[in-house]
Formats: sequence, structure tokens, C-alpha cells
Amino acid sequence: MGSSFVTFQEAAKLVRQSVNPEDVGDMPYVGLEHIEEGTLRLIGIGNPKSVKSTKFKFSKGDILFGKLRPYFRKVIRPDFDGVCSTDIWVVRAKQGIDQGYLYYWMASNDFVNFATQGSEGTKMPRAKWEHVGRFQRQRFEESEQRAIAHILGSLDDKIELNRRMNNTLEAMARAIFKSWFVDFDPVVWKAVQANNPVPERFSETAARYQNGAPCPVPDHIAALFPGSFEDSELGEIPKGWEVKSLDQIADYMNGLACQKYPPEEGKISFPVIKIRELRQGISENTDKATSDVPASYIVEDGDVLFSWSGSLLIDIWTQGKGVLNQHLFKITSENYPKWFYYYWTDHHLKEFQRIAAYKATTMGHIKRHHLADAKSCVAYSDVMKFADEEIAPLFMLRIQNELEVKKLASLRDTLLPKLISGELRIQDVEKFIEDELE
Repeated sequence: MGSSFVTFQEAAKLVRQSVNPEDVGDMPYVGLEHIEEGTLRLIGIGNPKSVKSTKFKFSKGDILFGKLRPYFRKVIRPDFDGVCSTDIWVVRAKQGIDQGYLYYWMASNDFVNFATQGSEGTKMPRAKWEHVGRFQRQRFEESEQRAIAHILGSLDDKIELNRRMNNTLEAMARAIFKSWFVDFDPVVWKAVQANNPVPERFSETAARYQNGAPCPVPDHIAALFPGSFEDSELGEIPKGWEVKSLDQIADYMNGLACQKYPPEEGKISFPVIKIRELRQGISENTDKATSDVPASYIVEDGDVLFSWSGSLLIDIWTQGKGVLNQHLFKITSENYPKWFYYYWTDHHLKEFQRIAAYKATTMGHIKRHHLADAKSCVAYSDVMKFADEEIAPLFMLRIQNELEVKKLASLRDTLLPKLISGELRIQDVEKFIEDELE
């Protein structure tokens, strides 16, 4: 009778199929920068022509594990063939081990922690294959391995479905915003029909409408838009509309120096939301601050946060309550909907990034006057009201889906160690999930 435990060395094999990037054509390239920290998510792919030196080839279904700084938990299982950085292990299961089960084995925090403990190098620690080979787990029959992988994989499938849905929702909302408030498509169409002058920058759009392209919106919506333009400090804008700066349509509140509010024993503390958390979410390394900070500096799910130094990015926060740190703005408005100031801030993001880069500092940033210099176009009330009815449901559903992704990912990461260690058996999973989601 065999051992009741199996080592990683017995379960997995390392694939080292070296290739020259110039010889793989247009195969997708995966570097560590393309794998999101801690989420088991691929966030992009590169072109092998843009990289040099030897890479590893992987096949669809192989496990990719970032061995450089393994504590980042960069683990994915691509559904395509490609090439990857040599700082990524390409791993396949040995006979008797299910590939999906092995993937979750390697994605579990205990394995990641074990790999981290055996890393070599101070500034650039790398996991060692010989060390992780000694890691062991309880031995399961293949049928139970497949069942474990199926349960966890089903949650990952739901997460991916929500993310794809969000990509669609975001594209729809952004397209309406750009068409109505930046490109003024309905106004151009009406101006063409009335033989009114059209600004030169919209000449290509006007030509399409002159050649018979249909109105970009239904008639009842087109009726809300003017049919001519007028001069403004933003250039020609729809007649009767207004130009306002970003700091006129919304309040950009800078965060606190959170070290002044250290956590106190016996009091509730919240995670400190810095640029790192905005980019990667809350982690074990996230600082804490007492909840005694002024209420306006508490970040809630659905808040719009904008990094005005360093990375300069904007996002919707969906990681629960936190305290807003310096170098982040929380954007709010009493007069305009969330989608409106979100998309106008995003519209100016490239210019803000250019300004920050020009400063040539490690913490390049924008200043308050840049918010005043950045202009937005505000429609009159009938258009704004109808736009809100069209865009707000898409925008809010995106936020709801992000919160659902967070809940599903948390459930997966709670289930994973329990299932893979044998603490929770397959027959008990349904009841466990019901209790977690209550």
C-alpha cells in the first residue's frame, strides 16, 4: 500500500522547452507583468518580437508559476499555446495527478509560502524547484482530484464570465459617453441634415452622414440634441452646452497622511488605500489605520479613486472599507452622476500622465491647477437626464459585477486550502458554500 501523502516532485514535472522569440512567429508572449498579483488572472499578453533572449514554450492547459518573488502568487493556466519568460515555471502533472488539481495545488497559499521560504536571492528572490519538490499533500484518488478541480474551476468560470460581461458593459457605457459628449455624433448628424456648418475636426463624421449613414441615435433621442455648434474655450461645442473644468463638475479630495492615525488596540482599524492597493487590491502587506479618521476619508465600495501621482490611474474601488491615503483623490459630486465625472477624468488621463512624465521625477504628479485646466463639456439638462438613464444602469451593473467577482474570488480562496488539504470533503461543499454566501 502506497503512502497517504504525495510530494510535489512526485506530482509535477518542469517543462523547459527553450525557444528563440524570433522563431515563434505571432505566438502570444506571457511575462510576469501580464499576470496579476494574487488573483490567478492573466491581464494581458505581449508580442515575442518585443522581447530578447531565450524563452520557454508552453501548451494550452500548462500551469505557469512566477518563480521570481513567488510571494506575488502569479499563477495561471492559459487556454492557448505560447511562450513565456524564463522567470516562469511551465508545469505539467505526472501520471495519476489531474492537471486542474495540480493547478490549484500550486495556487494555494501554503504552497506559495513554502516556495517563498526556499527562495534564493535577496533583491530578486527566486523559488527553487528542488525545494518545492519536497512539499507534500494528502494523496487523493484521481476522481476526487477532478472533483476538487471542478468545484474550484466552476467558481473561476463564473469570475471570468463576470469579467467578460463587465468588459462589454464598460465598452457600451464608454461608447455612449464618447459619442454624445466628446464626438457629438447626434449634433453632427442634425447639423448635416439642416445644412449647418460642422467643425473641421468632425469632417469625416459629417461626410459619412452626407453619404447616407443613419442617425447614430433613435429619433426621440436625436430630438434632444441641438443641430448647430458655437465657439467656446474647448473649441466648437453643441449650441447651448457649457464648458466646465474637472474641479467644477466634481470634488477631488486628497487623502490623509495615514501614519498620523495608527491602529489602536481595542478599536476598529481599516486598511490604508495607497497606489499599490488601487492597482493590486488589499494584501497582507497593506498598512492599517484607526477608523477614527474623519468620515469623509473613509473609502467605500463603488467610490471613484484617482491616483494623481506615480501611476496616475482611475478606478472604481470594490475592496470594502478603507482609509484614503495621500496621493489618491476620492472623487465625488453633488451635481453630476458618477459615470460623468469618471469618464471625463479618464478622458484627460493621458494628458495628466504626459504632464507627470515631463516632471521627470520618481513621483511625477499633477497639481490642483491641472484639474482646473482640464475642461469638460456639459449638456443641457434634457440630454444629461436621458444620458443618465442610458449610462448609469450600465455603470452601476459593472460595479455590482465587480463586487460579485470579489465575493466569488474570496469563496474560491477560502475553499481552496480546505478542499486540497482534505479538511473539507466533496460531499460537504454545497453546505459550506451556502453558509459562506448567507
